[in-house]
Amino acid sequence: MHVDEWLQAIPAVWICVLVGLVIGIESLGIPLPGEIVLVSSALLAAKGVVDPLWVGVCASVGAIVGDSIGYAVGRRGGKPMFDRLGRRFPKHFGSEHIGRAERYFHRYGMWTVFLGRFVALLRILAGPLAGALRMPYWRFLVANVLGGIVWAGGTTAVIYYLGIAAERWLRGFSWVALVIALLFGIATTLFLRRRAARMAAEESAQEEQEGRPVGAG
Repeated sequence: MHVDEWLQAIPAVWICVLVGLVIGIESLGIPLPGEIVLVSSALLAAKGVVDPLWVGVCASVGAIVGDSIGYAVGRRGGKPMFDRLGRRFPKHFGSEHIGRAERYFHRYGMWTVFLGRFVALLRILAGPLAGALRMPYWRFLVANVLGGIVWAGGTTAVIYYLGIAAERWLRGFSWVALVIALLFGIATTLFLRRRAARMAAEESAQEEQEGRPVGAG
């Protein structure tokens, strides 16, 4: 059974609760398909199964609260916690993943928390790692709240209106709305991917420069 079929089998109010719980648990550092559940719920909202406003609100709250709990856990457990997690779950918490995320934090600070919402691995690591690296909580909170609302609310809105436009288009109505929604979604995705790629490229360039022997070049 697909996620959307499974969600349709439960009451609307529990869909919203489930969205918030799954995203919250994922945000505090436990790998779960938060984005899949959010997208599926937004599509159900486009079909009238659930209120899109409550999907977006619950997803945003789950993201913000989950990240904040993850921050507290990371601050208390520190880097030794990631060493233990790396040995048990190398696919998600391996030294390579943690090292790359740490470099992003040191180089981009709050932007890592904000943009991390749009990257699967960083979405899991952002909160706990920010706490372990002792990022000031007020800075983390600002980036966490903004990132959670933009990612959760924005994803819900885009998928919802895409679903609405697609339904109308399939019935022979408003193809313009579908085109506009598609262009908006593509433009947003491209912008975030370019931003993430630029961060990765700058990080790689810095690593190459640091690894170059003195006097080389």
